[in-house]
Amino acid sequence: MLRRLQTPEFEVRPLSDKMAAEVTGLDLCQALDSETQRDVYDAFLKHQLLVFRDQDLDEDQQVAFTGQFGTLERHTLRNRGSADHPFVHVVSNLDEKGMPNGKVASTLWHSDKSFREAPSSASILHAKRLPPNGGDTVFANLYLAYDALTDDQKEELGEVMVVHSYELSREHAGRKISAEEIADAPANAHPLVRVHPDTGRKTLFLGMHASHFEGAEAGEAFRDSRSKIEALEYFSTQSEFTYHHSWREGDLLMWDNRCLIHRLDPNFDADEHPRIMHRTCLRGTPT
Repeated sequence: MLRRLQTPEFEVRPLSDKMAAEVTGLDLCQALDSETQRDVYDAFLKHQLLVFRDQDLDEDQQVAFTGQFGTLERHTLRNRGSADHPFVHVVSNLDEKGMPNGKVASTLWHSDKSFREAPSSASILHAKRLPPNGGDTVFANLYLAYDALTDDQKEELGEVMVVHSYELSREHAGRKISAEEIADAPANAHPLVRVHPDTGRKTLFLGMHASHFEGAEAGEAFRDSRSKIEALEYFSTQSEFTYHHSWREGDLLMWDNRCLIHRLDPNFDADEHPRIMHRTCLRGTPT
């Protein structure tokens, strides 16, 4: 059970000029009062990525923290948590015996659950066990990428709808999903240029689930739209738009899926060292 934390003093310190701020002085095991919730969310909108230092939340506490900012989002069938904690997805490189298996996932750029009709608004990722070095997470700011487009490009892309497909993104990753998984996560179309519902800023909406332009389902049209999406992703993930997060023990990250994409940097020995993270997500709104 979380205790109410009254008017805590905390500090928000920017980590880069592209996105991201470090938050210190809060114990997220305790419930935040309404004023602090507003201040944290304002900082979240301003910096897009918050790095809370020195945290140690169990599954119940992480669910409770996440729920202070909206409705928790269920995971896909394959990624659902345990019966006791269905909203907590354990992200790790461990096999069924609890040993490192050398496999790492999420190395491609993506926005969490962009294939949903109402894509996730935010993700919360808590480091539970880290390798001695590496295992970093890289973020790209799609506000900045959109702002860097030419006026002609903005006009050309302004009305384009993109089909986001979990099925096709899994195929591109080399896995054919089941009919049950397809039914659980059907494809949905979203604007390529999205207006953020809280800030009103325009942003690109891309990532590995972005399959093709709506209406370009086959043949040359499909290949051409795929090529354009891939070119935009390449443009949007240049160093001038990215932030590289090196994890510390006790880090808990909260980021805005509506304007950021991210990926794991597999820069660690996944055969030797465990990397265990707990992920929760907030349900967004239809685009």
